Amino acid sequence: MKLSARNILSGKVEAVTKGAVNGTVKIAIGGGQHITSSITNEAIDDLDLKVGDTVSAVIKSTDVLVGK
Repeated sequence: MKLSARNILSGKVEAVTKGAVNGTVKIAIGGGQHITSSITNEAIDDLDLKVGDTVSAVIKSTDVLVGK
């Protein structure tokens, strides 16, 4: 996957919480630090995100995208 964003943090999924339309994905990025992203439930399903998965948090401007 090639991206124009240069701020990419690798980590492991610690929690996935679905809501009515959007959900949150909590990612441990090391050193006791976490980042939480709000993404659609459809994206959670498409990426098949589960606790323990290795993912990348891609930060561009004010958005945080999750790639797997």
